[in-house]
Amino acid sequence: MAKLSKKQLHSSTIEEKKYNINDAIDFLKSSPKANFEESVDVAINLGIDSSKSDQNVRSATSLPAGTGKPCKVAVFAEADLAKDATQAGADIVGMEDLADKFKGGEIDYDVVIATPDTMKIVSPLGKILGPKGIMPNPKTGTVTKDVGNAVKKAKAGQVRYRADSNGIVHGRIGDLSYSSEQIKQNIETLLEDLKKNKPASSKGVFIKKLSLTSTMGAGIEIDMASLNF
Repeated sequence: MAKLSKKQLHSSTIEEKKYNINDAIDFLKSSPKANFEESVDVAINLGIDSSKSDQNVRSATSLPAGTGKPCKVAVFAEADLAKDATQAGADIVGMEDLADKFKGGEIDYDVVIATPDTMKIVSPLGKILGPKGIMPNPKTGTVTKDVGNAVKKAKAGQVRYRADSNGIVHGRIGDLSYSSEQIKQNIETLLEDLKKNKPASSKGVFIKKLSLTSTMGAGIEIDMASLNF
């Protein structure tokens, strides 16, 4: 039988119960350290029927402490709006030239933002950007005339989320180096935003379950009553 690592031994002590959020964070932080900075991630089960188009949950929100991950931003804009994007810190700004880079496989960006008038160039890129989850969309604030503000939000630590086919939202909400309070505040901010985006046709309990994990750790189910949202 293969010998378990210290990480695996630590994860094996998780009990079959719902943990208070503070206890769960303490458990993750007490895990043997990895040789890299581990992220803290959530999986949130929603009370939706993802097969129905009117129950598609997708949005973005800025986390108080950011996500802990540097964000590379590409922007489709021209003239003064292109200048706004550059001044706000966009990593690249362009039009047809940027579209050609994407078509050629240069897609090393976390967020793509577009002004409404550039969608004629951006829309044909759907098959390239869509699978990577970075296709500009009004619901996530990435199709906008206010490109400067959109770039600043992305750079400041905005989490973008979308429920998958099982009605689960996955998201990075920080690093293990964050304080317990920062992790908790980020989770509660995400939950607040999810509540605002509950589909009108979704009945019953909307946020059904939340699990917390680190990059190398096992999932811990959270007692929702220990969170304020």
